[in-house]
Amino acid sequence: MRESRSIVRALVTAAAVGLALLEGCASRPVNEPIARVEPESGYNVARHIARRPDHDPSTLLILAFSGGGTRAAALSYGVLEELRRTPIVVDGHHRRMLDEVDLITAVSGGSFTALAYSLYGEQLFSEYEARFLKRDVQSVLIDRVLNPGYWPRLLSPSYGRSELAADYYDESLFDGATFGDLVEKPTPVAIASATDVVTGNRFPFMQDNFDLICSDFTKLRLSRVAAASSAVPVVLSPITLNNYGGRCGFEFPTWVREAVAERRDRKDAGRGLRRYNELVDLQDSAAHPYLHLVDGGVTDNVAIRTIVEILASIDSGKQLESIRLLRDVRRIAVIVVNAVSSPTVDWGRNEAPPGMFQQLWQSSSVPIDRYSYESMDLLNDIITRWALERRLALAEARLAGREPSADLSRPPIELYAIDVSAPTVKTSRRLSCSRRRLSTGCVASRAACCARRRLIAACWKRWEPKPLRPSPPAGLSNSSFVQAFRRSLRRA
Repeated sequence: MRESRSIVRALVTAAAVGLALLEGCASRPVNEPIARVEPESGYNVARHIARRPDHDPSTLLILAFSGGGTRAAALSYGVLEELRRTPIVVDGHHRRMLDEVDLITAVSGGSFTALAYSLYGEQLFSEYEARFLKRDVQSVLIDRVLNPGYWPRLLSPSYGRSELAADYYDESLFDGATFGDLVEKPTPVAIASATDVVTGNRFPFMQDNFDLICSDFTKLRLSRVAAASSAVPVVLSPITLNNYGGRCGFEFPTWVREAVAERRDRKDAGRGLRRYNELVDLQDSAAHPYLHLVDGGVTDNVAIRTIVEILASIDSGKQLESIRLLRDVRRIAVIVVNAVSSPTVDWGRNEAPPGMFQQLWQSSSVPIDRYSYESMDLLNDIITRWALERRLALAEARLAGREPSADLSRPPIELYAIDVSAPTVKTSRRLSCSRRRLSTGCVASRAACCARRRLIAACWKRWEPKPLRPSPPAGLSNSSFVQAFRRSLRRA
C-alpha cells in the first residue's frame, strides 16, 4: 500500500514538474527589432508591384476581402476563381483578369485567402479547399483548448489562444512561411489588417508600418498575421507585438509630410490628420512598448480604409508624382468583396424579443456593417469628386487654350469600384445551398458553400454588377465592371 502511494506521489510530482517546465518554456514569438530603416528592402508594396511579371504601370487593380469568418474566406476564394476564368486582352495579349491584380487588402476571414494566394499563387487552387475551407477550424481550436496537453502553454501570460491558433494555421495552411518568403514571389501584394485593442487604431501589416515600429517585417510569420486579423475579441486573445519605434531613424515619406503641412488649417482635414497622429504616436515606444492586436474587422471590416485614406489625401497631380506606387497610374479599380458581418434576421416577425446572446451578437455586428457602408460611400465620393474635377480641369484647359495633360491641379486618374456583397448575389434553384455534395465537390460549411456557389453561379455568369451607389460612377456607365475595365485597357 505504501509502495503504491509512493508511486502515485512520484508520478504526480513528475507531472507537476513537467507541467511547470512546459509552462516556463511557453511564450509568444517576439518580433525582432532593426537598427536602421532600409527603404528599398523588405516586402515593399510599390517595389514589389513594379517587379511583377508583365506589370502595367498605368493600371492598379485592387481586391479588398472583408471579414466574416469562413464565409468571407470562401467568398473571396470564389472571386479569385472567377477572375482566373475571366479572359481580357492587354496590349494585344490574351491574359486572365487575375493576372492584372496588383494588391489585395484583407481583414479577418478574408486575410487567409489573401495571404495564402500571395504565398502559393496558382497552387492555391488545387490545395486551399482541402487544407482550409473544408476543415472545421473552429472545432479543431476548441479541441486544442480543451486538451490538457496544451494547457501549460495556455497558462503562460504571453501565450494565448490566438498563438495556439497561429500554430495550427501553420500546420494546416502556411507551413511556417514569413513575409520574407513573399519578397521574390510574382504574386500580388497582400496587406492584412488588425486592430490595436488599446487605442482602437487600425494596424495594417505592411513594410511601412513595421519600419515605423522599427521591427523586421520579413521575419514575421503569416500565420500570426492571420491569427491577429481574425482574433475575435474575448473569444480569442490578442496577438502581441513589441514596439521599438523611434530607434531606427524612420521618417514619413515626403508626400505625407507635405499633405499634413497643407491640411493643418483646413476644416476637411480631420480624418487624415487623425490617422497621421495615430502613426506618430507609435514612434514613442517608451509610452507604447506593446501592440495588442485583435480582429481587423472591428475598425475596417471591408478592408478599404487604407485605400480610401490614401486617395482622399491626394489633391493634385503634383502630390501624385511623389507617391511611388501611384506615380504612373492612370486607372485604379477596386473590387470590394463583402461577406457582410450581420446576417438578415426575422426577429421582427415574432412577438417575443431576441435572447441575450442574439442581442449581443447583433449589437456588435450591426455597427461594423454600418461603418463598412460608410467606408464604401467614402470611396464612391472620391470617385465622383475626381470625375468632376477631371471635367473641370478639361474645361479650364480648353478655355485657357492649353493642353489638358499639362494641368497638374487635378489627379489624372480614373477610378472604378465594384461591390461584390453576399446579400446582392442570387442563386438559382438548381444550385441550392444544402449540405449535400455539390457538383463541384463543395462540402464546406453551409455558409462557406453558399457564398462560393452564389458567386460562381450568379455574380460573374448571370448577375450584372452594380456600382456602390444607384447612380454609376463616371466612366462606368451601366455596363458591367468587366466590360468597362476591358475597354479601359484597350484605350491604353
